[in-house]
Amino acid sequence: MKLGLAAWHRYMLGSDPALLDELIADDAVFHSPVVHTPQAGREKVMLYLTAAGQVFGNGTFRYVRELTDGPEACLEFECEMDGIAVNGIDLIRFDLEGRIVDFKVMVRPMKAMNKVWELMAERMENT
Repeated sequence: MKLGLAAWHRYMLGSDPALLDELIADDAVFHSPVVHTPQAGREKVMLYLTAAGQVFGNGTFRYVRELTDGPEACLEFECEMDGIAVNGIDLIRFDLEGRIVDFKVMVRPMKAMNKVWELMAERMENT
């Protein structure tokens, strides 16, 4: 898990698609704060995490707290989007090889979640 978490932090610093490609397990699942059903499979998880990297990668994103327990990591983040303060968590589970098998994002407050939904929808339409 520590290697996977370190790789995730490296990805968040530079959004290198090749690094993300190596980090996602084939059977990974992504849980969006705004899409009801889990998005299963490596290709879908890559699509969502790449779009999220573009949306959140505006220079204000930072992790402010990190909790780990075995293969699980909970990373609290803050950023600003169009003047709206966004607070949330990335809840990540890694497999034994350090690849992401489950990724859940939760965002607050509602105003921030609506902004994330708006910007993610724009990115997903353009892919």
